[in-house]
Amino acid sequence: MTHSTTFRVRYSETDRMGYMYYGNYAAWFEVGRVELLRSLGLTYRKMEDEGVILPVRDFTVRYFKPVKYDDEVYLKTTLTDLSGAKITFDFVLEDSDGVKLCTSTIVLVFCDKISGRPTRAPEKLVNALDY
Repeated sequence: MTHSTTFRVRYSETDRMGYMYYGNYAAWFEVGRVELLRSLGLTYRKMEDEGVILPVRDFTVRYFKPVKYDDEVYLKTTLTDLSGAKITFDFVLEDSDGVKLCTSTIVLVFCDKISGRPTRAPEKLVNALDY
Protein backbone atom coordinates (compact mmCIF):
# COMPACT_ATOMS: atom_id res chain seq x y z
CA MET A 1 0.00 0.00 0.00
CA THR A 2 1.52 3.32 -1.11
CA HIS A 3 0.29 6.89 -0.82
CA SER A 4 1.80 10.08 -2.28
CA THR A 5 1.78 13.58 -0.81
CA THR A 6 3.14 16.83 -2.24
CA PHE A 7 4.83 19.51 -0.12
CA ARG A 8 6.34 22.91 -0.77
CA VAL A 9 9.07 23.93 1.68
CA ARG A 10 7.98 26.95 3.71
CA TYR A 11 10.42 29.58 4.87
CA SER A 12 9.68 28.70 8.50
CA GLU A 13 10.85 25.13 7.85
CA THR A 14 14.35 26.18 6.81
CA ASP A 15 17.50 26.87 8.78
CA ARG A 16 19.97 29.72 8.36
CA MET A 17 21.61 27.91 5.42
CA GLY A 18 18.30 27.91 3.54
CA TYR A 19 17.93 24.13 3.88
CA MET A 20 14.91 22.47 5.42
CA TYR A 21 15.75 21.83 9.06
CA TYR A 22 16.33 18.11 9.61
CA GLY A 23 13.80 17.85 12.43
CA ASN A 24 10.97 18.94 10.14
CA TYR A 25 11.22 15.80 8.04
CA ALA A 26 9.60 13.81 10.86
CA ALA A 27 6.51 16.03 10.66
CA TRP A 28 6.24 15.40 6.92
CA PHE A 29 6.58 11.65 7.46
CA GLU A 30 3.76 11.84 9.98
CA VAL A 31 1.56 13.52 7.37
CA GLY A 32 2.45 10.74 4.93
CA ARG A 33 1.45 7.92 7.25
CA VAL A 34 -1.69 9.68 8.53
CA GLU A 35 -2.87 10.26 4.97
CA LEU A 36 -2.07 6.68 3.96
CA LEU A 37 -4.19 5.39 6.85
CA ARG A 38 -6.93 7.90 5.97
CA SER A 39 -6.96 6.54 2.40
CA LEU A 40 -7.81 3.15 3.97
CA GLY A 41 -10.73 4.68 5.87
CA LEU A 42 -8.89 4.93 9.21
CA THR A 43 -7.84 7.96 11.20
CA TYR A 44 -5.57 8.39 14.20
CA ARG A 45 -8.42 10.17 15.95
CA LYS A 46 -10.79 7.24 15.51
CA MET A 47 -8.16 4.73 16.65
CA GLU A 48 -7.42 6.86 19.72
CA ASP A 49 -11.15 7.24 20.43
CA GLU A 50 -11.36 3.43 20.28
CA GLY A 51 -8.49 3.10 22.79
CA VAL A 52 -5.45 2.50 20.54
CA ILE A 53 -2.40 4.78 20.34
CA LEU A 54 0.65 4.51 18.06
CA PRO A 55 3.94 5.59 19.63
CA VAL A 56 7.08 5.53 17.47
CA ARG A 57 9.49 2.68 18.28
CA ASP A 58 12.16 3.23 15.62
CA PHE A 59 12.93 6.15 13.32
CA THR A 60 15.75 6.12 10.79
CA VAL A 61 16.45 8.61 8.03
CA ARG A 62 19.09 8.94 5.35
CA TYR A 63 19.64 12.27 3.60
CA PHE A 64 21.02 12.40 0.05
CA LYS A 65 20.42 16.02 -1.06
CA PRO A 66 19.24 19.07 0.84
CA VAL A 67 15.73 20.37 0.42
CA LYS A 68 15.58 24.16 0.10
CA TYR A 69 13.06 26.91 0.64
CA ASP A 70 10.21 26.89 -1.92
CA ASP A 71 11.19 23.48 -3.38
CA GLU A 72 8.24 21.32 -4.34
CA VAL A 73 8.79 17.74 -3.22
CA TYR A 74 6.94 14.46 -3.38
CA LEU A 75 6.68 12.03 -0.52
CA LYS A 76 5.89 8.38 -1.23
CA THR A 77 4.75 6.54 1.89
CA THR A 78 4.53 2.76 1.82
CA LEU A 79 3.11 0.52 4.51
CA THR A 80 5.66 -2.30 4.36
CA ASP A 81 4.76 -4.48 7.35
CA LEU A 82 1.89 -5.05 9.72
CA SER A 83 2.61 -7.85 12.14
CA GLY A 84 1.24 -8.36 15.60
CA ALA A 85 1.51 -5.10 17.48
CA LYS A 86 3.74 -3.17 15.07
CA ILE A 87 3.39 -1.35 11.79
CA THR A 88 6.25 -0.25 9.53
CA PHE A 89 6.29 2.57 6.99
CA ASP A 90 8.97 3.36 4.40
CA PHE A 91 9.30 6.85 2.95
CA VAL A 92 10.99 8.22 -0.17
CA LEU A 93 11.19 11.98 -0.68
CA GLU A 94 11.91 13.11 -4.25
CA ASP A 95 12.23 16.42 -6.06
CA SER A 96 10.19 17.38 -9.13
CA ASP A 97 12.72 15.61 -11.38
CA GLY A 98 12.38 12.33 -9.46
CA VAL A 99 15.76 12.71 -7.75
CA LYS A 100 15.82 10.95 -4.38
CA LEU A 101 16.36 13.46 -1.55
CA CYS A 102 16.01 11.18 1.47
CA THR A 103 14.59 7.89 2.68
CA SER A 104 13.23 6.85 6.04
CA THR A 105 11.75 3.91 7.90
CA ILE A 106 9.48 4.34 10.89
CA VAL A 107 8.17 1.54 13.10
CA LEU A 108 5.22 2.25 15.39
CA VAL A 109 3.63 0.03 18.02
CA PHE A 110 -0.09 -0.32 18.63
CA CYS A 111 -0.68 0.23 22.34
CA ASP A 112 -3.68 0.28 24.62
CA LYS A 113 -4.41 3.94 25.40
CA ILE A 114 -5.01 3.31 29.10
CA SER A 115 -2.39 0.71 30.02
CA GLY A 116 0.25 1.69 27.47
CA ARG A 117 0.83 -2.02 26.78
CA PRO A 118 1.24 -3.33 23.22
CA THR A 119 -1.91 -4.61 21.57
CA ARG A 120 -2.82 -6.10 18.21
CA ALA A 121 -3.53 -3.90 15.19
CA PRO A 122 -7.15 -2.78 14.89
CA GLU A 123 -9.20 -5.34 12.98
CA LYS A 124 -10.44 -2.68 10.55
CA LEU A 125 -6.84 -1.96 9.47
CA VAL A 126 -5.98 -5.64 9.10
CA ASN A 127 -9.14 -6.18 7.01
CA ALA A 128 -8.41 -3.12 4.84
CA LEU A 129 -5.02 -4.60 3.96
CA ASP A 130 -6.27 -8.21 3.63
CA TYR A 131 -3.53 -9.47 6.00
